[in-house]
Amino acid sequence: MSILTFDNVSKSFGDGTNRTDVLKNIDLTVEEGEFLVLLGFSGSGKTTLINLMAGLENPTKGTVSFKGQPITGPGPERGVIFQSYSLMPWLTVNGNVRLALDSVFPKMPKAEKVAKVDHYIKMVGLAHAMGRRPAELSGGMRQRVNVARALAMNPEVLLLDEPLSALDALTRANLADEIEQIWTEDKKTCVLITNDVDEAIILADRIIALNPDGTLGDEFRVSIPRPRDRMEMNHHEGFKHLRAKITKYLMDVGIDAKAEGVTQLPDVTPIHGVPTAVKDAQKGMIEHNFLDFSQLHKVYPTPKGPLTVVEDFDLKVQRGEFISLIGHSGCGKSTVLTMAAGLNPISKGGIRLDGRHVEGADPERAVVFQSPNLFPWLSARENVAIGVDKVYPKASRQERQDVVDYYLERVGLADSMDKQASSMSNGMKQRVGIARAFALSPKLLLLDEPFGMLDSLTRWELQEVLMEVWDRTKVTAICVTHDVDEAILLADRVVMMTNGPQATIGKIVDVDLPRPRSRKALLEHPDYYAYRQDVLDFLEEYEHGAQPKPKPKANAAKSIAAE
Repeated sequence: MSILTFDNVSKSFGDGTNRTDVLKNIDLTVEEGEFLVLLGFSGSGKTTLINLMAGLENPTKGTVSFKGQPITGPGPERGVIFQSYSLMPWLTVNGNVRLALDSVFPKMPKAEKVAKVDHYIKMVGLAHAMGRRPAELSGGMRQRVNVARALAMNPEVLLLDEPLSALDALTRANLADEIEQIWTEDKKTCVLITNDVDEAIILADRIIALNPDGTLGDEFRVSIPRPRDRMEMNHHEGFKHLRAKITKYLMDVGIDAKAEGVTQLPDVTPIHGVPTAVKDAQKGMIEHNFLDFSQLHKVYPTPKGPLTVVEDFDLKVQRGEFISLIGHSGCGKSTVLTMAAGLNPISKGGIRLDGRHVEGADPERAVVFQSPNLFPWLSARENVAIGVDKVYPKASRQERQDVVDYYLERVGLADSMDKQASSMSNGMKQRVGIARAFALSPKLLLLDEPFGMLDSLTRWELQEVLMEVWDRTKVTAICVTHDVDEAILLADRVVMMTNGPQATIGKIVDVDLPRPRSRKALLEHPDYYAYRQDVLDFLEEYEHGAQPKPKPKANAAKSIAAE
């Protein structure tokens, strides 16, 4: 039996020349008890679609119905969990959940309300935190309060608008599993918006893609038996096939062709001595142990005494190698990166780049952070030019401009070079950050979760951009990430760190997959899921706070066989 129905629904905002068509001619039926996932790019209208279901928006054309009756506004039968937590900061966990019951069921006996509040707070694992206020809770705990509050209203349909996107990967996975368990027990109808393909497959009975133009795309039925264990899915042929099929569809409809720039890169030399012409990008530099981390330590003083965050980090990196650095939150990945950048003093040990010790920041080591840190009042071209003007003092003005334009074209911003940073999307800003880093023609490129703030589909696109530009320059690179697929996609080697404090290298996996790489091609490669399992097994071992094991010397100093 259908519970939610869209009949030729369109939604627009604004009038006349300012009109924006967000959703177009949507025909959709949601079955009672179904877990439906809507999957699509940012800006494709997913949130607008769920707002129409919730009654928070009205369609411009067509009808949205609940059990055959047109939806004219919000109702307690449709519970909504948003991406942002929306908790009352002055109320406790108990008080926030109780508030929902008081507003929806004002005549419910007090004892029954108390019992319901207790039941749903325990269901989401927050019995120990009933008396805490939102400021005392982690992001994952706050979202659990949101889930408990929605469930306490006993809705017939649970509408989830990217409720997990602001959480770290481990918390996100755990809460997704809890939502599935709640759905299994209560058999409520669930509609989830996400941009994470794995999450969609783990949770859904049916997945519907939403195209970038606001139309409904292909539908994918998920016939994998429940419960769906995340680790087991890595070996499940049905999961692999569906994952590749959905990924290919989304990339085909949503990711544009790579930039075809016309600017030629001039053969000018930056101050740190690396020619910018791509064919000569790293002429004259040493090959082996080009980047050498030797017994690296980072110790911070605390009121309770010294705290060792990173201990005995030993790694030899070859010229032109791409390293992914992965591990759970707090394992010291970013600490290692900022020491390599010269932004964080080294407590013990050393880092040598091209035969010289790293001391302080230098444009020969370019950094791309999670947040692009652009000057908001400057254009894309001006933001990139700031570094280029300093690094190429002997080049002519036109040559420096050609360097800027070349890399902005490479990252797909040929038509937006003069756009102010303040008017750009997060994805566009990060493209500028990537162009700015490459334009310095660095000896070492350091990327600190460069796509962590972006939705997964924009992240795929920028990963392709990064790989395309890196393939032209072959700059030595280290990328900190918590994303297993990203780590394998980018890297020649994946370096895994144990949990902190006293974090160190726990395992290194050599990724022998062909280049140039694309996500679609790797998903079909017979060895891809074996590499993925190697990394997942390590992360699973350290998921519950495992302490570092004694490190075998052979593994600690592992490097390429040619060393």
